[in-house]
Order: sequence, then structure tokens, then C-alpha cells
Amino acid sequence: MTEARHALGKAGEEAAVEFLRQHGYRILERNYRCRFGEIDLIARDGRMLAFVEVKTRRSQKYGPAAAAVTAQKQRHLIKASQAYLIQEKKAGELCRFDVVTIEMDAQQ
Repeated sequence: MTEARHALGKAGEEAAVEFLRQHGYRILERNYRCRFGEIDLIARDGRMLAFVEVKTRRSQKYGPAAAAVTAQKQRHLIKASQAYLIQEKKAGELCRFDVVTIEMDAQQ
């Protein structure tokens, strides 16, 4: 990943964290990694755990950001979330998957 793409992703993730906090979410984990992949954010929304994928774009030149959450990416997120639930002994928790898309100005 180029330095510019990494910076864009980090800025998008920061924006997503701020947005989620403003909407009452409590961030539990950032960039959770396991052998199945990475989950950008794990948050609590009331009694529900939210596994959050953040996609950031500068434009829609290559399509909407949400389109980057392919079926393969979804399978990795499911497996990684299962690993988290087992690791943290939260297997009985209510959970869901969210996608937060961020489109930033080219100047940001």
C-alpha cells in the first residue's frame, strides 16, 4: 500500500470513529487482526456489537466505496468476527456488520 493510500485510509478511519462516537457508539477495538484478516472497527451500539468496515475514497472514479466490500471480503469479515467473539468470550452477543463509507475532498 502506498503512503498516500495508507494516509487516506487512516484519515477515513478517524472520520468514521468520530461519526460513530457522535451517534452513541463505543469503540472497543481498532484494526483487530487475526489469521482470517482485519476488522477496521469493533464497536458497541447499545447491546449490539458492530463489526465495522471502513472504506474511504477521494472520488467515485472506480465506483462507490461500498462496492469494495466484495463477497470475499465479507467472508473474511465473518471469519474474523467469529475469531473475535471466541477470543473475547462473547459468542452469545448480538452482533451485526456495518459499512461506513467516506468520500474525502481531494485537498484532504
